[in-house]
Amino acid sequence: MANHKSALKRIRSNEKKRVLNRYQHKTTRNAIKALRMSTVKSDAASKLSGVISMIDRLAKKNIIHDNKASNLKSKLTKYVSKL
Repeated sequence: MANHKSALKRIRSNEKKRVLNRYQHKTTRNAIKALRMSTVKSDAASKLSGVISMIDRLAKKNIIHDNKASNLKSKLTKYVSKL
């Protein structure tokens, strides 16, 4: 167990951040899955911009790597254009 007040505060803040990061990451993964399940091009195109902004937000906060974000956006854009 931590002995310093600052270490205790760091433990609390890390837990809050971990929970929020997991929520945002899971929400984005669900949105990506919903986009990949859609078969209508107009529906998928409307979802794409929202999913891309979610991915960019995760990359900006270093929840996912920048290159992973780029790969995801590229693959999703290709998928939507092929529909």
